[in-house]
Amino acid sequence: MLALPAPFIRKTLAIGVVCALTACSTLPAYTKPDVAVPDHYAGTYAGTAASGWTVAAPADAQPRGAWWTLFNDDELNRLEARVDVSNQTVAKAAAQLLAARAMVDYQRSGYAPTITAGAAQSRTRLSQNVLGHSLAGRTVPDYAVGASASWEPDLFGRLKDATVNARDNAQASEADLESVRLSIASDLALDYFDLRSLDQQKQLLDDSVTAYTDALNIVQEQLKAGAIDASAIAQAQTQLESTRTMDSDIDVHRAQLQHAIATLTGVPASSFALPLQVRDIALPRIPTGLPSQLLERRPDIAAAERRVAAANAQIGEAHAAFYPDLTLSATAGLESTFFAPWLTAPSLFWSIGAQLAGTLFDGGRHDAALKGANAQYDGAVADYRQTVLVAFQQIEDNLSALTVLAREADSQQRATSAAELSLKLTTNRYQAGAVSYLDVVTAQTIALTNARTADQIDARRVDASVQLLKALGGGWDRATLTDAQTSE
Repeated sequence: MLALPAPFIRKTLAIGVVCALTACSTLPAYTKPDVAVPDHYAGTYAGTAASGWTVAAPADAQPRGAWWTLFNDDELNRLEARVDVSNQTVAKAAAQLLAARAMVDYQRSGYAPTITAGAAQSRTRLSQNVLGHSLAGRTVPDYAVGASASWEPDLFGRLKDATVNARDNAQASEADLESVRLSIASDLALDYFDLRSLDQQKQLLDDSVTAYTDALNIVQEQLKAGAIDASAIAQAQTQLESTRTMDSDIDVHRAQLQHAIATLTGVPASSFALPLQVRDIALPRIPTGLPSQLLERRPDIAAAERRVAAANAQIGEAHAAFYPDLTLSATAGLESTFFAPWLTAPSLFWSIGAQLAGTLFDGGRHDAALKGANAQYDGAVADYRQTVLVAFQQIEDNLSALTVLAREADSQQRATSAAELSLKLTTNRYQAGAVSYLDVVTAQTIALTNARTADQIDARRVDASVQLLKALGGGWDRATLTDAQTSE
């Protein structure tokens, strides 16, 4: 094995140590941007828990991020489990995260030297008409093998700043992936609960169609007996066909929701079906926590904050561009005109050197880059603060919605009960001959409308619960970010 000369090794090590000791950083000190955080949420709702994820046993061992398990619906749990596996939007976000992490490795590789090696063989003939050249008219073979190494010490932190920038962007991509998962999971839950609400209304309309068909048969018999005139038949048939129309319209909306669920779970719509199921959906107790905790619970807020940190590192890169770059290089190998003595000591060649180069004039390019980096930082701060504002708005919107809808549900339940009682009394009076069949039709319409309204309010309460869980971050925690502790 060929041994490099001792002076070569000593000089290389000495230059490396000096560069390491004199290195400095242009990375500005980073602190999270200030945001206005209220002491408490203005909206209040009896279904929210004071603190902590109060999931009842046996689900208390579930991951905190699986917020949909609070609704205790096995079918929903099964569908949500397919999102990470089959949803293509999540798959794209995961691929973008891998690309961002690869960029971190790419930037970190700049700390290491670049080493190349090669071998070459050539034959060269110089023109015989070249005067004053000892090899004129001769053919000269050349055999060479060698290795080269170059290293750029990070004197002014350019590589460090670029690595920090890439790391912060990778963490932002990681939070983006969680945001996509949260968004897809909440969309799936909303579509699923809306579909179950339609199942509830479908059963109500099916029962109404059956009841109205029976009523039509009764009045037809009464018409044959001469007890009523034909107007009652027309009124009963109108009521029946109108309800059948509403019943059929439910099928259209249900099919669209079913297709949307299929797409969210990565299944072709033509090969996916959810059987009709009618069940009461209990609203979960939702932990709102403190407003200050929201900054650690929302992945979109974390992503926006990490992009502020990345923009801060970009300012450091722009500062480092004003300073010169130092490059250390070394080359060693064997070269000979003849193959026989090629591997002997006299064939050895080597070189070692250093180059310090900097920009003396660039027409203001570096200044413009620094101004641009500062502007991008200001823009990232504005995005972060806007994301926080929107997050608080979404929470307050859904807390208010849940509060108002709870009152609406109570009021509507009383209205529905009154309408059902009115229908029963009106039907009895019609059978006693005290009122016309038009009064029965009117009472039926009012009762059906109120029953559907009650179901729709219940569905809106469930939707608001899902939206509130999404607005609160779905139980996500910023501490799960890779290198979260070292990025503060």
